[in-house]
Amino acid sequence: MQYLNDLEKICKINSFTQNKAGVDRVGKQMQEWLEEIGFKTEVHERASIGNHLLFISPKVDGKKILLLGHNDTVFPEGEFEEFSQDDEWIYGAGVCDMKGGNIVALEALKNIYQQNGKIENIDFLLVSDEETGSDDSKFLTLKIAKDYDYCFVFEAAGANLEVVTGRKGVGTYTITIEGKASHAGTSYAKGINANLEASYKLIELTNLTNLDIGTTVNVGQIKGGIGANTISPKCELKVEIRYKTNSERDRLLKALNDITNKSFVKGTKSKLDGLIQRDVMEPSPQQQKLIEKLEEITNQTIPTEQRGGVSDANHVASCGVPTLDGFGPFGDGDHTIKERALKSSFEQRIDMMSQILSYHQKYKLLS
Repeated sequence: MQYLNDLEKICKINSFTQNKAGVDRVGKQMQEWLEEIGFKTEVHERASIGNHLLFISPKVDGKKILLLGHNDTVFPEGEFEEFSQDDEWIYGAGVCDMKGGNIVALEALKNIYQQNGKIENIDFLLVSDEETGSDDSKFLTLKIAKDYDYCFVFEAAGANLEVVTGRKGVGTYTITIEGKASHAGTSYAKGINANLEASYKLIELTNLTNLDIGTTVNVGQIKGGIGANTISPKCELKVEIRYKTNSERDRLLKALNDITNKSFVKGTKSKLDGLIQRDVMEPSPQQQKLIEKLEEITNQTIPTEQRGGVSDANHVASCGVPTLDGFGPFGDGDHTIKERALKSSFEQRIDMMSQILSYHQKYKLLS
């Protein structure tokens, strides 16, 4: 299992998103391995974060596949760079999120190259800022997504080796409220309390949550006021929305505007800023058709699940490309110093993806 040595090599390189040098070292290593099996590298250079890398194979008639991963991890240098293993588990930064997934993709591609002596109609995008929201790379991902017919993403598998068919959309917003300062003892009635306005908005925003359909609205931070003896002239609410359908996104966006524009406390003025970071990945008939074909190719049932967390799969799916996530190994403890990945799941995932890509190389289609 040479691939475990490869995994160790890249996991021991710190690739904290803000560590450009480290992220680029991981990228260079992936580039070396992929160019050995015929890929050409398109480097999207960045000044303050790691370069995004698109590995390109020759194109012929037929359907095109995009494989998608990220090189960055979450711990700064010196905090978590160990790598170890026992009979069952591998431990280390990125072993499941998602250097382990990148190794699954790499190993499957190596298998296809050994079988055919070439790889066609498959590209592999590795971005450098997924862990901080893909604020830069999402524009590249959205730009190229339309060039592909299918996308496979190598975030971690589910506990029962599920692939991911749905992910919530997520947006982050700030509501800035302006009131009027005054002395709370001598001029109480002359003030306009921005904090009080925020309290009304907080209740209205929280009431948008509907756990039965997977919608959450969280006011995670409130900043306002000057001191106990001053009527607050300003307050900010940091709000996150998560949703499972496009219709819920539209409902929440309208409600955010309505709540922002409504003054519960006379004289306050409010402004809304923010954006949808990753739009929803909804299960679709095209996706289900793809799963059925993959089950036929691999001669196995492929369990599925939907997740509340987001990934770059959201971006590709939002472009209408049939997208499946969770093709990495199963693991847990990600984003902690207890991150681990199950050894046996590497074998299952590499074998599954090798069968899928082998079929594609032969027929240049999956549906």
